[in-house]
This record gives sequence, C-alpha cells and structure tokens, in this order.
Amino acid sequence: MSKYTDAAKELLEKVGGSENISVVTHCATRMRFVLNDPKKADIEAIKDIEIVKGTFTQAGQFQVIIGNEVASFYNEFTRIAGIGDTSKEDAKEAAKQNMNFMQRLMAHLADIFMPIIPALVVGGLILGFRNVIGEIEMLENGTMTLAESSQFWTGLYDFLWLIAEAIFHFLPVAITWSISRKMGTTQVLGIILGLTLVSPQLLNAYGVAEATEIPVWDFGIFQIEMIGYQAQVIPAILAGFVLAYLEIGLRKIIPQVVSMIFVPFFALLPAVIVAHVVLGPIGWTIGSWISTVVYDGLTSAFGWLFAALFGFAYAPLVITGLHHMTNAIDLQLMSEFDGTNLWPMIALSNIAQGSAVVAMIYLNRKDKKEQQVSIPAAISCYLGVTEPALFGINLRYLFPFIAGMAGSAVAAVISVGSGVMANSIGVGGIPGILSIQVADMLMFAVAMVAAFIIPFILTIVLSKTKMGVDAYKRLGK
Repeated sequence: MSKYTDAAKELLEKVGGSENISVVTHCATRMRFVLNDPKKADIEAIKDIEIVKGTFTQAGQFQVIIGNEVASFYNEFTRIAGIGDTSKEDAKEAAKQNMNFMQRLMAHLADIFMPIIPALVVGGLILGFRNVIGEIEMLENGTMTLAESSQFWTGLYDFLWLIAEAIFHFLPVAITWSISRKMGTTQVLGIILGLTLVSPQLLNAYGVAEATEIPVWDFGIFQIEMIGYQAQVIPAILAGFVLAYLEIGLRKIIPQVVSMIFVPFFALLPAVIVAHVVLGPIGWTIGSWISTVVYDGLTSAFGWLFAALFGFAYAPLVITGLHHMTNAIDLQLMSEFDGTNLWPMIALSNIAQGSAVVAMIYLNRKDKKEQQVSIPAAISCYLGVTEPALFGINLRYLFPFIAGMAGSAVAAVISVGSGVMANSIGVGGIPGILSIQVADMLMFAVAMVAAFIIPFILTIVLSKTKMGVDAYKRLGK
C-alpha cells in the first residue's frame, strides 16, 4: 500500500467517483480533472485532504494543487480509480465541453500560440542580449558598446540576428504550422503555406511603406501584388485556417485511393492564392488597425488611463484565458512599430502578483504546508508564469490578488507614461528587462521597483483590514 493510497481514495470520492471523471492528467504541481458534472465535486472537502494545497477551475478543468509529489500521487490515483493515462492535449479537448463560446475561442487562440511561445521567448532573450552587446555604451566612459570594442563582439552581435530573424520575420511559418498541427491536418503543407507568405522573391513587409513600386505577378487580365507578410500574425492565422478546412473538406469527398495526390494539391494551391489575393491584404489591414488603436491609445493624452486599466485588469484576464489574445497584439505592434509598449505591462503584472505572494509568505511564515505552495509560486511568478500564484494563493485570500492588481496598475502607468518599449516578447517577469529597449531600461527598472514594493506593502496592510480578517476566517487560518 502506497503512502498516497488513503489520500487518493478520499480525493476520488470527493470528486464524485470514477464515473464523474471524463479525463484526468497532471502537470508539474497539479492534478487536472475534466469532470462530467463539476457540481458533484465537494471542493471544501477536497481542500481538507492533507496532501491537497488548494483547488481552482480554469479553462474547463478542475485543478487540484498537490505539489512536487504530484507525479507519484497521480500514478496511485489512476490505479485506484481505474482510469488510464491521458495526454494533456486530450484533457484540453475534453475540457472544452465545459466552456462557453468566448472561452472556446480563447482556447483555440491559446492552442495556436502555446507551441510557439518557447521560440518567442528565446527570440526575446536573444534580442535582449543584442541590446546589451550592441546598444548599451558601457565602455570608454560610456561612449563605446561591446560590439564596437572588438571583432568578436561585432561578430556575435551579427550572428545572433540570424536566430532572431528566423523567429520573428518568419513567424507566419510557425503560425501556419501550429494551426495545421492543432487541426490535425498535414503539417508540412502548413509549413509550405507559411513559406509562401515570407518568400525572398516577395517585397519584404518592412519595405512596403518605402517602396516606390510594388512588384506584381502579371497574368495579363489581372495582377497580384508580390507583398510578403513577414512578422504578420492575422494574415497567417486566416490563411492557416483556410488551408486546414480545405484539407478537412477534401478528405471527405476525394476517394482515399487518390487522396495523397489530390488532397494536398487542391488544398494548398487555392489556399496560397486566397492568402495573397484576399486574406493577406485583409489581414494586414485588420492587424494594422488593431495595433494602431492600441499604440495610439497608450501614447495619447489618456495613455495613463489605458495603462492603469490594463495593468489592473491583466491578472483577471489570465484567469479567464483572455490574456492569450495579447500575444497576437504584441507581435502585430512589433511588426508595425518596431517594438511593443503592451508587453512591458504584462511583465510588470507578473512581478506584482509575485510580490503579493512574497507578502503572503511573510504573513504565513509559520504555515509550513502553505509555504510548499507559496514559495514555488512566487519564484514561478517572477519568471513569468502566474497561474500557480494566482490560483494557489492570491485568489484564495483575494486581498493579495487585489494588492497585486493595484501595484500592477501603478507600475503600468509609470511604464507607459515614460514611453517604455520592448523590442519583443520575452520572459514575462524579472528577466523581462532584457527585452526592453536600451533607452527605456532605467524607467522600466523604476516601474519594476513599484511592482515589487506596492503589492508587498498593500498586501500586509489589507491583511489587517476586515477583508483580510474575513479571508483568514473563511480559510480556517
């Protein structure tokens, strides 16, 4: 008998038994359930199980925080429950049955961007290193950069651009591949479609505004402009879904014996034509409109108000899953304005929520059980992943969540009010400063100090108010 047997049996009973479990899997610290009837789960009783550190529901999944022992506990739980192992992708698909339309839309957007986020983070870090090497004048009494000091650093600065260009300029390839992967269609066709959007024979998207003449494919009776869509997000998304749905539809009507020949041909060729004739120009216009509205709003006389609202609301967006749409907006801003003023606020929000958790670590320093959740959650927050902190600590008590939102709003106002721009998306926490444009690093550091101090102090203050006292009573502290 395992040391987890009793706890596993108790958890199985409290979630409604095996018959109430549609899918169960786990991540680094949590059990993830898709329940047939979420109302059957006795949440308060589950929280009282000794090994359980907390619970929350997100994206249609009921999640139980176990901690670092989760893998061993999961094995014992599935053995007792008689449920086979399930992949995270299966769990996500099953969870969509518990989502409304907006949640499903955001889940689809998340499914597109999640596989390519590691590349975007790497690209952000590389651009950050290029910042340090080629933009910061740290030698010769502040008059020379590392890249100017020796051939080695010059070579490294130039070489790193190879990777950054592959990630950001050729982003449409990653997007169309990711859509093909998500839709279960032929992934290499998605890659090829993406390549047709960024082909070297096309006029580079970054050169369109300055071009005196745009080249065309001349068919005699009509012409198609040879414009590339480097770093463009919306044209790639639209084209990727057209290709996927064409392939899915063709599979249903073309006999299997010849499908290998005709399905790829009649899916890819129309998708490429539509992408360059219709979807590319439309997507470019939509993307430009969105990025212009966001940029103009944040740089207008009321930019501080936009910043305060976004900084205050970003953490709640994470809870709903709506935060995934900011990836597309950030990338569009980067392509239009050579940087983004939105992403710095995201990094600051993560830091602020982490600082609220640090305050809770201080307040609950004698609670060893909670320390097992709060310490890793704070570290995770400072490195850009907020869910463990939000659901494991801040939302349970509520007042640290509000303190983090308030600190994030102040930090966002400082960032936007100072015109802080990031070169790219990066690690959304403390390391995020590497992605900030060199001229703005100092003011971003000031905003970071606000994101550290304000939530910490405010959390401690709120813990003494009725809100804090009621929270402790509610949780039996």
